Amino acid sequence: MDMRAADQQYNPYRVFSRDQWARLRDDAPMTLEAHEIAKLHSMHDRLDLKEVEEIYLPLSRLLSIYVDAMQRLYFAQRRFLGIEDRKMPYIIGVAGSVAVGKSTTARVLQALLARWSPRPKVDMVTTDGFLFPNAVLERQGLMQKKGFPESYDLPTLLSFLSDIKAGRRPVRAPVYSHLTYDIIPNEWIEVDRPDILIVEGVNVLQTGRLPRDGKAVPVVSDFFDFSVYIDAEESVLREWYVRRFLTLRDTAFHDPRSYFNRYALLSDEEATATALAIWERTNLANLEDNILPTRPRATLILKKGRDHVVETVALRRL
Repeated sequence: MDMRAADQQYNPYRVFSRDQWARLRDDAPMTLEAHEIAKLHSMHDRLDLKEVEEIYLPLSRLLSIYVDAMQRLYFAQRRFLGIEDRKMPYIIGVAGSVAVGKSTTARVLQALLARWSPRPKVDMVTTDGFLFPNAVLERQGLMQKKGFPESYDLPTLLSFLSDIKAGRRPVRAPVYSHLTYDIIPNEWIEVDRPDILIVEGVNVLQTGRLPRDGKAVPVVSDFFDFSVYIDAEESVLREWYVRRFLTLRDTAFHDPRSYFNRYALLSDEEATATALAIWERTNLANLEDNILPTRPRATLILKKGRDHVVETVALRRL
């Protein structure tokens, strides 16, 4: 993965081959069993013991260094200011395209980090819960742009992250149903003072327009201490999306409650054409206009090949 243009003299990333990165595991212990790993991956996303050992254990070891350093800095600052405050959780953002495997990465990290000693409390939320309800998106003409930055209830998401960072308890997040493709009314998950919070979503690294008057304009990534971008070539992402769509056509779409139930009886050719149309109209446009431009803002980039295996790792220089 070449993170540097031909005329760029300074590369903000150190790029590691898979073998180079795997050696950075050092003596980090494997704390997950094979049967646990099997439950963590999403549809069609490849995850096995080797992937955890060579990619995620070194990342877990690195994160342990970052978390320890941040905690020591936080407490030193509080001593300097002469104040006592609630504990401040470490927040990790996980970004990337639709179908790239963000959920798998987030779940693996949650499982590994929760096995650290002395067993930190590690919670995870997805930004899907902060999408506007479909009724609002329909009214505002945004249904075809679901997942774009403007389709999220940003004030509510920012308020949630601010409360988490401030150590308030408990903090509620809305719940999203991938079956009905909508927010579930009057249903919430509670996040109660985690030591580490993982926030997963396509556009979590988005920036805001700079204000002319210099006033503070918060963005989601302002609350992150570390961020991971899952990367793959567009042609590969398109292939994964179509494959996932075809699988869902044969499974979840047959549920009468499914928002996509109308696609359940499509032939292979019809379903492929439909998936490609959705990809081009919505997911590719979102990737090119909103998601991919945020990649250089990530602390770490995991680049996947066609077989879902991480091939290179790029770590931002300090």
